[in-house]
Amino acid sequence: MASKAFALVLLAAAALAMAASTAAAQNTPQDFLDAHNDARRGEGAGLADVGWNTTLQAFAENHVAGLAAAGCSLAHSPPGSGYGENLFWGGAGKAWAAADAVGDWMKEKAFYVYSSNTCTKGKLLDCGHYRQVVWGSTTSIGCARAVCSSGAVIISCNYFPPGNYPDQRPY
Repeated sequence: MASKAFALVLLAAAALAMAASTAAAQNTPQDFLDAHNDARRGEGAGLADVGWNTTLQAFAENHVAGLAAAGCSLAHSPPGSGYGENLFWGGAGKAWAAADAVGDWMKEKAFYVYSSNTCTKGKLLDCGHYRQVVWGSTTSIGCARAVCSSGAVIISCNYFPPGNYPDQRPY
């Protein structure tokens, strides 16, 4: 009987470890690349895949760490970095991951009108997260994720070269 109980404890521990490693594994550089490149390929515009940039990653890590330490509010990094940037905030209670952030940004596609380079939701920047993900001349990204003391999650992805210029189409 004791061996059955021990086996159940081992099975439960293995399941918990697997769930924890799966959540952590969904925020690797490869996960961010896959989410971005899948989105870019889905446009049918022949967009090239982006690669990982450790300089952008370090920039994003520094930024989300500062945001998390300052109460978990969203604020873009100061202008002049030379990078594009998308930010995501997810409330406590869910292990928000790379695919969640990119999926959220890609929802803005529904409001973007390519032919007129406008956003039906209002200002063109209201489609800006989508446009930055699929910006044709962007070649590399770097992303980071931070968990705030409240349990909320902030994700930042930075892009080089930057895009999302109002007078230009993304692709």
